[in-house]
Amino acid sequence: MPACAICFPCTFLEDAVPLSPQYRPDVRHTRLGSEFYDIVQAAPFPKHILRFRNDRWAERVGLGGLTDAEWTDHFAGFKPLPDNIPAPMALRYHGHQFRHYNPDLGDGRGFLFAQMRDLEDGRLLDLGTKGSGQTPWSRQGDGRLTLKGGVREILATEMLEALGVNTSKTFSLIETGEDLERHDEPSPTRSAVMVRLSHGHIRIGTFQRLLVLGQKAELKRLADYVIETYWPDAANDANPVLGFYERLVAAMARKGAQWFVAGFVHGVLNTDNMAITGESFDYGPWRFLPRLEPRFTAAYFDHNGLYCFGRQPEALQWNLARLAECLLDFVPQTEIEAALGAFGPLFEAELVRQTHWRLGLQPGPQAEADKLTHDLYAALRETEAPYDRAFFDLAGGAEAARLRRSPSREYYEREEFSAAIAAIRAASPAASSLPAYFDKSAPASMPIETVEELWSHIDERDDWTPLQAKIREIRAMGAAHAVFSPETEETAAQSAGTAKAV
Repeated sequence: MPACAICFPCTFLEDAVPLSPQYRPDVRHTRLGSEFYDIVQAAPFPKHILRFRNDRWAERVGLGGLTDAEWTDHFAGFKPLPDNIPAPMALRYHGHQFRHYNPDLGDGRGFLFAQMRDLEDGRLLDLGTKGSGQTPWSRQGDGRLTLKGGVREILATEMLEALGVNTSKTFSLIETGEDLERHDEPSPTRSAVMVRLSHGHIRIGTFQRLLVLGQKAELKRLADYVIETYWPDAANDANPVLGFYERLVAAMARKGAQWFVAGFVHGVLNTDNMAITGESFDYGPWRFLPRLEPRFTAAYFDHNGLYCFGRQPEALQWNLARLAECLLDFVPQTEIEAALGAFGPLFEAELVRQTHWRLGLQPGPQAEADKLTHDLYAALRETEAPYDRAFFDLAGGAEAARLRRSPSREYYEREEFSAAIAAIRAASPAASSLPAYFDKSAPASMPIETVEELWSHIDERDDWTPLQAKIREIRAMGAAHAVFSPETEETAAQSAGTAKAV
């Protein structure tokens, strides 16, 4: 039996039961009706070379017992999973792209493949594809994904998960043996099909499509489905649609704060990339900050910096306003405007909490916590200190010996850092001691140079070991940060209407 190319701990037995007895398929999207999707077929691929399988998340949905051959049958050949969606569904939606409305969107190179329950917290999770072939919404595209694009998505999701961001997970990546032509990278280039594990694939653009088409009955049906499936607590509110919207505003504010603290730039914050669970997903031209630069932009085609780092909260709120327009038949305008207006204060509060979490500190009295957060980002912006390195060095209380050993020590000695360091030292640590990860010489980080170097090993020598090592390093960082507080995971789940989250 061939070994998986990225060898994380797993066990494959020839006589193993493929699915866990706890595997809980739960097909729900079909209840919306055929107006919401198109039945499609996956493309046939000349090769199926397994490059990545996310075994820890496979276990959480009851698929950890699949052999490599069974895995590729399901996630490259797209044989339906037992008692699950019988045929792939390309979802229909519209959206604003760089604030220009586009009615010709939809799943153009992906589809919804399966739905099942998270065995730990009971949430409904989707398996959706990227690069699985053409659909009615491909718009002259080939429906394929480059292998490099799949590798980049693995790196983005692993890094964001480790940094506490409520994100989709890269579940599978299989190389497919085709040569693709792309205008934005050297061609021909290798191809792949990816499977994403996500807490739902309904987007703000799903609502926008129904509004533009004047399908008010379907719009209400979609809102009711979203409340029942993803925001059940809202059903108890006086106006459940308003309750759903208020919860989503809070979840989006939280996501924006998580991105800020992670130093992450998504790059393409269009309404078709905005999940109605508040989960971060769909990673194309993403970047992580080298230094705190508000105008840092990820997408080479974002010429005006609409989605630059410092404008991401604005973009999220603008997208929420577009959703509000879709709900005005069900919520008074004054009430939905008030809910939208809460985004700013919610973002600021989450920024304080997330900043303390990454620093391994307990937030103190509100005024002190706010000041620490303000002083830290002011220092990072004014000194241009390396972003990830600063959080790594200052974690647990900005211990003087750690700062002296750091290659960034000259930044911390500047006057601009004095207030932030004093505030960090006055705060209470979240753990009695720093995890061993913080004894390393440098933090796990993901500058674009690292991404390109990892890809070069694969592209030039088909060497996947550096990528394996990088993912192990990232996961070690995630385990270290989890020591500070389990609250980050629990609160993210509560933001999605359940008791616990990813």
